Amino acid sequence: MAGLAALPLVWLLVRVAEADPDRVLALLARSRTVTLAVNSALLVALVSAGCLVLGLVTATLLARVRLPRPGLWWVLAALPLAVPSYLLAFAVLAVRPESRGLVPLVAVLVLACTPYVTLPAAAALRAADTGPEDAARTLGRGPVAAFCRVTLPQALPAALAGTLLAALYTLSDFGAPALLRYESFTWAVQAAYEGTIDRTGAAVTALVLAALTLLLVVAERTARRRWTRAGATTAVHRIPPARLGRGGTALAVTGLGTVAAVTLLGPPVVLVGRIVAAGGVSVDWARLASAAWSTLLLAGAAALLAVLMALPVGMLAARYRGRLVAGVESTAYLGQGLPGVVVGLSLVFFSLAVVPGLYQTAAVLVFGYAVLYLPKAVGATRASVERVPVEAEEVARTLGRSGPATWWAVTARQAWPGVAAGGLLVMVTAMKELPATLMLRPTGTDTLATQLWAQTSLGAYGAAAPAALALLLLACVPAALLVRAGTERPDRPGGPGRRRPADADAGRGSMTTGDR
Repeated sequence: MAGLAALPLVWLLVRVAEADPDRVLALLARSRTVTLAVNSALLVALVSAGCLVLGLVTATLLARVRLPRPGLWWVLAALPLAVPSYLLAFAVLAVRPESRGLVPLVAVLVLACTPYVTLPAAAALRAADTGPEDAARTLGRGPVAAFCRVTLPQALPAALAGTLLAALYTLSDFGAPALLRYESFTWAVQAAYEGTIDRTGAAVTALVLAALTLLLVVAERTARRRWTRAGATTAVHRIPPARLGRGGTALAVTGLGTVAAVTLLGPPVVLVGRIVAAGGVSVDWARLASAAWSTLLLAGAAALLAVLMALPVGMLAARYRGRLVAGVESTAYLGQGLPGVVVGLSLVFFSLAVVPGLYQTAAVLVFGYAVLYLPKAVGATRASVERVPVEAEEVARTLGRSGPATWWAVTARQAWPGVAAGGLLVMVTAMKELPATLMLRPTGTDTLATQLWAQTSLGAYGAAAPAALALLLLACVPAALLVRAGTERPDRPGGPGRRRPADADAGRGSMTTGDR
């Protein structure tokens, strides 16, 4: 399974190795490659900084401030993961058609990627040891200064790991840069693939993009290991959420609500407004229903295939250690560092050269989705299997069950919710994938993403509105299921959306600083 996941990158390397070395060096040294690298680096830096600041502010409000209906704000903070960046870019263009370039693109990607920072940072803040913060208060620090100097650094590794995930998304994104006319690597690869007969230029550019994203993957995994080590310390004390008063609470709710409204309500409101302004749009309901069905079918098949590929890798990584196991797991994670345009281009080359009969078939497209999002399924599978006690499996074996029977009766029964959550995550991400879909989709088959892209690339924003609304609604269903599963799990001592027992808060409130 790890070898299958590495197939696109290996084939891309083979494709570039077969090209004329002088031509490859010329393509690497040309000024356009340098320009694309600078543009992409600037975009990643600005989006990462914006996501880090906005994500930390949002995480602090979620984890450390007493808000009305706290579970609602957790849901609203996570749901933007279901909104494609190109849908936000489409909404910007529908309001201001002249919007182009770096500034609007940074704003769009910050809104789309902030949940990658918010969710892990909020989780780290809720688990942080706040005893040192109390000590800082007793030494004369104010509440804000004590939090920023003592508690916030405990959540910073998690926030940086989320920021690197946002950087990966930014570097691999295609739809938003293309709509807002900002020259990045992904747009250049797609343009080279569609506009020339010689694919060497596209392959070389794609390989540079893959190298940059794999460097970000290494940085992300390093930060994640540091976060794990930092989070291993058992917290001895946690301060209850702070009360800001009416004015402060109103300001916090207004800020969170504004971000949620712009990200979640902005696109559908703009789309409906375009339809109304145009006096209604003639909708081909049969074509729209066919695209929606294709989206569900392809994304569902990709989720199932990704889970099946992730099971052996995730189980192996959860139960065994060693260099060989680490190598298998790392190879399976290659998809995290391969943008959709790179995977699409690689599978186009591979299918044409090795299995021409599979070129532009649903099987290749589903496999491309599975490779791209296999890391999400592997991570969920590994975490779920690790939570199943090994002793329970050993007891089942001593009672006469075989290995497969033990796995089915004990491990699978306890791990399946987490594995299913990984499948849902793959499904919601595959629904909005664009560049690989454009390259690999069967002839005559449209998804909601490609239908939306076809209309927006022509400037027909009103005609694109129905497909955009349908995509947003479909993607929000599995995303809402994921968020609901996360918020319904009781935290310690209470989860988001669940109240602490009254006596627990009262007991904490009656303790003096010295007692603590």
